[in-house]
Amino acid sequence: MPHLTVDYSANMEDRVDIASFCDVLRRAAIETGILPMPGIRVRAFRADHVSIADGAIEHGYIDISVRLRGGRDLASRKAATQILFDAAKTFLAPVFAQHSVALSFEMRDIDPDLSPKYGTIRDHLASGLST
Repeated sequence: MPHLTVDYSANMEDRVDIASFCDVLRRAAIETGILPMPGIRVRAFRADHVSIADGAIEHGYIDISVRLRGGRDLASRKAATQILFDAAKTFLAPVFAQHSVALSFEMRDIDPDLSPKYGTIRDHLASGLST
């Protein structure tokens, strides 16, 4: 159930291919080895109204939040955090070189007793029904 949410300032849409960024994060999540592929969801939300630092309109931000079902040890979570953050920094390197941008990342556990799940994605992956 790793859910990755990308929250970003509207001015980033002129600077970043957000759909490609989401896919880079999805692939990096799989590469961690601790985030199960069938449960990975990456979504992005644009913030139309922001005020950053000194208020200059050229400042932008991307904030990545990962919600993760509890139970993984700290070392595994730290390693996954580094893989995902490094993937984001690498993808965004050309943007950082030209624009004022803040990148942040947070991974947090969700109590599995308080987070019921149901879905059929795994069934479709196993049977080859997904397209």
